[in-house]
Amino acid sequence: MPEVTINRRSALLGAAAVPLAASLATTTNSLAAAPMQSGGGTPFARFKTGAFEVNTLLDAAVTRENPQNIFGINVTPDEFKTVSDNNLIPTDRTRFYFTPTVINTGSELVLFDTGLGDNGGNIKGALAGAGYTPDQVDVVVITHMHPDHIGGLMSGGAPTFPNARYVTGAVEYGFWTKEGAEGGGGELVSKLVKPHAEKMTFVNEGEAVVSGITAMEAFGHTPGHTIYMIESNGDQLVLAADLANHYVWSLAYPEWEVLFDMNKEAAATQRKKVLGMLASDKIPFVGYHMPFPALGYVQAREGGFQYVPASYQLQL
Repeated sequence: MPEVTINRRSALLGAAAVPLAASLATTTNSLAAAPMQSGGGTPFARFKTGAFEVNTLLDAAVTRENPQNIFGINVTPDEFKTVSDNNLIPTDRTRFYFTPTVINTGSELVLFDTGLGDNGGNIKGALAGAGYTPDQVDVVVITHMHPDHIGGLMSGGAPTFPNARYVTGAVEYGFWTKEGAEGGGGELVSKLVKPHAEKMTFVNEGEAVVSGITAMEAFGHTPGHTIYMIESNGDQLVLAADLANHYVWSLAYPEWEVLFDMNKEAAATQRKKVLGMLASDKIPFVGYHMPFPALGYVQAREGGFQYVPASYQLQL
């Protein structure tokens, strides 16, 4: 499996957030040209995609009650219970994981999403756990502008990543920065995203963030929700962001509606399309809300898909 690092305190307080953490040895190897700090206390997983070093970072893990208020809102309680029972998960609660990803290409350090910020996140600690500091980040990519993805952009009124440039989807930025953006989210974007506008570039379908990292439009969860194909030395990985927000109640049943999907029909269409590609091409993916370390595969099954957590396939 990917190498997972966690200290004793994190293990005691957050063991439920780190399933299958078979290897607990501290990792210090990196491609970074800048001096590295030793691994810290926040769980992270490190693996390879070609020559790229990929790290998934646990920004937070939160338990919520009444999951059918969020997932499967278009199915009956009986169907929701049957599926949950068949997958050995409770119907009265769920566990949300918030997992930014940092990729070291060997020449640039690229961070995807910034976590919850002041609302319970710890992106600085998450980076430190993997041996990086915010000033080392060269590029910050925002997959979409929900609060749990942009929350860590600012710290104490100043940019968290002072040396970074910023990349996001052109459609996404256009939506959230228009007057009266839905749900008041535009106010948060004004506070956290707009301060970086002068250092921001925008991507559309097929355009590159850096060499080997390409934008893929997956609109529906938000109007400009964008995922990314990672390619190096013939290997591929998809950073799927919020394409599917639960490994059973969303990924396995892509037509089940999710409260947070702004266009539910479009989101379901994108889930089926992208998950079908991942299954047929056997491409691993990182899902922002999948159980940590958030890395796995997709298998097709009758009527939907199945999530297969990665074990040692991409081990360093």
